Amino acid sequence: MAAAKKRVRNKSTGRNYKKEYANYQGKKGQIKRRSSRNKARRKLGIYGKGGGDVAHSDDNPLNNKRKNLKVQKPSKNRSFKRTKTAGMAKKRKIVRKRKG
Repeated sequence: MAAAKKRVRNKSTGRNYKKEYANYQGKKGQIKRRSSRNKARRKLGIYGKGGGDVAHSDDNPLNNKRKNLKVQKPSKNRSFKRTKTAGMAKKRKIVRKRKG
């Protein structure tokens, strides 16, 4: 009888970190983005201090120019939707033509 394959999960969170790394975090593009975010933290001097998150103004983690970086509270930096059109309907005025 073949032994059943055991799923590896973290006891407290229930997440399979090995699978997450294989499917997403270990991809070349993601490694490059994570490395660039770490460089931005070092550049602003908040690496390891827990003083906030680095926010990229243009949402591009590969752009580490000083004018593109700012320090924000984690609650503020992580609270928006990650799509280009999120919240745009509220910002634009939709003018409807009246009939007649």
